[in-house]
Amino acid sequence: MYLAKLPKFPLAVLPTPLQRLRNLEAALGAEAPRIWMKRDDLTGLAFGGNKARKLEYLVEDARRHGATVLVSEGAVQSNHARMTAAAARVAGMRCVLVLNAEHGADVEGNLLLDHLLAADVRVTSTREERNTLMASIGDELRAAGEVPYVIPTGGSVPLGAASYVAAVAETLEQLRAVGEAPTALFFASGSLGTQAGLAVGARAFSVPFTVEGIAVLHPVEQLTERCAALATATADLVGLTTQFAPGDISLDGAYVGEAYGVATPEGMEAIRLLAQTEAILLDPVYSGKAMAGLLAAIRSGRFSADDSVLFLHTGGGPSLFAFGEGLLRP
Repeated sequence: MYLAKLPKFPLAVLPTPLQRLRNLEAALGAEAPRIWMKRDDLTGLAFGGNKARKLEYLVEDARRHGATVLVSEGAVQSNHARMTAAAARVAGMRCVLVLNAEHGADVEGNLLLDHLLAADVRVTSTREERNTLMASIGDELRAAGEVPYVIPTGGSVPLGAASYVAAVAETLEQLRAVGEAPTALFFASGSLGTQAGLAVGARAFSVPFTVEGIAVLHPVEQLTERCAALATATADLVGLTTQFAPGDISLDGAYVGEAYGVATPEGMEAIRLLAQTEAILLDPVYSGKAMAGLLAAIRSGRFSADDSVLFLHTGGGPSLFAFGEGLLRP
């Protein structure tokens, strides 16, 4: 496997901690499994998150192409956008962000940090307008003498996804050190790069757990197909001769709620529970919904007290500040 040969630009504090959530276990009752959390919210780049791993590979590729400006896109409270802006600063580049804001563009949360990091933020009213602007922005920047490097939503291309192949190896080493072999891994899945990398890593390293993404947007059927294709391309990039079909991808759409970026009661309850048991902060868009999926599985009796489960915290804390007092109401 070529994974160790892929060049990286150092951005993340690794390895991230593996933490047992004993207070949460107690709150869930005597029959709850042992619950472990992989703390990728603590990657250390501008409040952290899973995108730091992806950006290490993408920023180095940008540098090797002589880029002067990173260009990326997302929703107005995008964690990826915030971390891309931070990565650009560390690498000595400019950053242009194209963000859609169907629900408003108050300068708070991630958007506040985008501006603080001096990104050139272009806000559109809809995703369609965002796509139109992204199609032309490269030409605009080149005409101005820049060398742009465009990073798609979430950094979810094979090079970015490869970072989570490496993360599987890192996590397995930590699990062996504490003598655990969890039966399932839960995490939020949006732009699919994290899930694709985890799927490849799970197969490459013969993990003991199932890889179970909790979707944060619809339609799940199309997302599953896209994830399988991305996993296959990621496997090829790292030198594995294996392919993935949609049936190889586990993606649960039951916790999306009304739409991407819209909080759910179950997600908000999960946020409050983790805050009040472990002082760990989840977010309403990604990790809160994913934790709601894990809590539902535990409460359904799927796992016994002899089992252990793993939750990957992908970050997103700054977006909490865009939801205000709604977080406090049951």
